[in-house]
Amino acid sequence: MAERGVVLAAPGAVELEEIRVDEPGPGEVLVRIEATGVCHSDLHVIEEDGWGHAFPVLLGHEAAGTVVAVGEADVEVRLRQGDRVVLGWKTACGVCPQCVRGAPRQCLRPPAAPGRLHRHDGAELTPVLRTGTFATHTVVPAAAVVKVPDALPAEQACLIGCAVATGVMSVLETAKVWEGARVAVIGCGAVGLSVIQGARIAGASEIRALDLDERKLEQAMHFGATHTEPAPVDFVFDVVGRRQTFEQALGMIRTGGTVVLIGLSPGGEKAELELPKLFGRRARILVSHGGDHVAQEDFPRLADWALDGTLDLASMVTRTAPLDAWDDAFAAMKDGSVIRTVLTP
Repeated sequence: MAERGVVLAAPGAVELEEIRVDEPGPGEVLVRIEATGVCHSDLHVIEEDGWGHAFPVLLGHEAAGTVVAVGEADVEVRLRQGDRVVLGWKTACGVCPQCVRGAPRQCLRPPAAPGRLHRHDGAELTPVLRTGTFATHTVVPAAAVVKVPDALPAEQACLIGCAVATGVMSVLETAKVWEGARVAVIGCGAVGLSVIQGARIAGASEIRALDLDERKLEQAMHFGATHTEPAPVDFVFDVVGRRQTFEQALGMIRTGGTVVLIGLSPGGEKAELELPKLFGRRARILVSHGGDHVAQEDFPRLADWALDGTLDLASMVTRTAPLDAWDDAFAAMKDGSVIRTVLTP
């Protein structure tokens, strides 16, 4: 079918153009995209010349939509035409060494659905993080498709696919924050605010929000932050991923404390570690890969928390916009004037 998508054709060359979306093959699902969040990871793909994705690249990875077709009968047991779903960019293959040893959250080879997306000239598109959601339709592996309740609006549900899963699950799964712990979050964009909500769910006694933008600090208080100044804590989540923020995080942990790196760093970024100080503090450094979430397991409970008010997703959606406003959405994200813009293809 002839569709539209936002394509990074070459370094720095991004356009909304006509694309072709093929029918799904065995184990694949065709999804109509109804809402897709504009995430910093897609900007990272642009700024890092594809970030390892082969050109041309179909942008977008945080989305909700409706199942249009499934590729084989056994998938239809779980998914049917018309199901409302969220797409997960991080799923488990079930056969890699990590999955075999019972650690699907560290899967080394998340499944994909290659060869289904093409530019108007026939060139195969590489979907960002195996999803490619800045488009009217996309094709993904069935493992990446998770049903959500009809009562959850698509513009809220899509955030579960990346920002919310990354932030909340970094707290609950990557770091395993305990009740009563003291937590700090450096960087209070959509992912940072999700970390704050995750810390609130975990029962943290202090949640310190740190950001250079006063607007973001005000938003952080709304989502559950208790303080906006630094102090020694048990867990620091670096959602920025720069030398200054990482070294600040290391300087804030108490004895036995943990630093969790979430933010995507630009190529070549380095930080200095004072090893004797780390040893004396018995410090832990963890890297969160999307909150180490498993879509099929975690998305349903995140959706339930959104419906019962445990998670506030509505306040995270600053505005919605059509697909052709993708450039304005990136600009708004960079200037800090939005928590999340959601495109509605």
